[in-house]
Amino acid sequence: MTQPLLVGVQEAGLRNSEMALGLTLMLAATLALSWRAVWARWWCARIGAAVMALPFLWSTGSAAAYLSDTLVGALVFGLAVCSKPEPGSSAIAALTGPSVPPGWSYNPSGWAQRAPIIVLAVVGLYVSRYLAGYQLGHIPALWDPFFAGSATDPRNGTEEIVTSWGSTAFPVSDAAVGGYTYLLEILTGLVGSRQRWRTMPWLVLLFGLMIVPLGMTTIAFIVIQPVVLGTWSTLALVGAAAVLLQIPYSLDELVATCQFLLRRAKTGRPWLRVLFMGDTDDMPAPGDNKAAADPDDEFDRPLGPVLKSMVGGGVGLPWNLALAGVIGLLLLTTRVTLGADGNLAHAHHIIGSLVLTVVSVAAAEVARPARWLNVLLGLGLMLVPFLFDGSRLIAAVTMALGLSLVLLSVRRGPIRELSGNCFR
Repeated sequence: MTQPLLVGVQEAGLRNSEMALGLTLMLAATLALSWRAVWARWWCARIGAAVMALPFLWSTGSAAAYLSDTLVGALVFGLAVCSKPEPGSSAIAALTGPSVPPGWSYNPSGWAQRAPIIVLAVVGLYVSRYLAGYQLGHIPALWDPFFAGSATDPRNGTEEIVTSWGSTAFPVSDAAVGGYTYLLEILTGLVGSRQRWRTMPWLVLLFGLMIVPLGMTTIAFIVIQPVVLGTWSTLALVGAAAVLLQIPYSLDELVATCQFLLRRAKTGRPWLRVLFMGDTDDMPAPGDNKAAADPDDEFDRPLGPVLKSMVGGGVGLPWNLALAGVIGLLLLTTRVTLGADGNLAHAHHIIGSLVLTVVSVAAAEVARPARWLNVLLGLGLMLVPFLFDGSRLIAAVTMALGLSLVLLSVRRGPIRELSGNCFR
């Protein structure tokens, strides 16, 4: 099939798909006017998600079509399920039960808790959409101020990365898939009330599962950049940083929801119904929960307390974890700082990336025990000089960094918030 014919088929397929989904949306939206047809609202949301995916599924060369379908699909999704009343929750879940989970000192589903995740997802969406524009031919070049790429290739590091075999192995633009996931993450972050940890458990689990696989995929991509592809991408590093920062902010709501499901299962409630319809929960006895009253308007406070709850609610970085993160960053730069090369530099890079991932997870107070994984990584780092050749200086520094990583991972650090019966 010639290129013009292929483009014609793609654009015709996109146009026909848009028309079919538009007609289906009209029917679903009409049914959703009935308060009895709550399921029709989710049908509309699924249509919106499908509209957002059309441009990269058909690999359209039209930037206007990509933009319009993304915006229209997001609006359809948002108007369908991000508006009140909360869709799908049972009456008992919506009208009874606490806002703050029993044993918690704050609400992990509060808007101040979700705001950092949504803001970071916007950063990831912007980066992914920009990279997807290059992959789909909407823009002629990509910006990269630091990595020039291969000396034999006129493209910079970012352009080489997004056109490498790792990216082109996907049947569609991998950057566009990443942008789609970020947009779904933003939209699902807006769905539900401040009690959604118990009114919409399935959505919280989906929200967390979108972040974790996306994070693992992004980290794996960062690992293979210098090891397999031989260069770096500034924008990919920015996207990876956004994902790493998202992880600790998303874990507390996920943990609270899992605790809730276990509590309801122990009381004999049908767990599948609770998962999809929500339920009430035990009201804390006076004095049992040290949380302050959960305000109706979280942002009707001075700016300082609002920012503190957004940035530090359930997330903290003790000095020992911060130093472990610095070690991770140092390991990523040993090619420049120590002159490491070959397999030794690759080992430093892989272990450094994993160290940063562990530090990110352990920054969440509910996941602080994850810091012990850095003990294993530190021990592995101490073995690296015996496995790969390098100078005595590099070997000594590697051993010292490995030992430091082990010692820094022993201290737990302060836990400022209560989070149920989580092991700390």
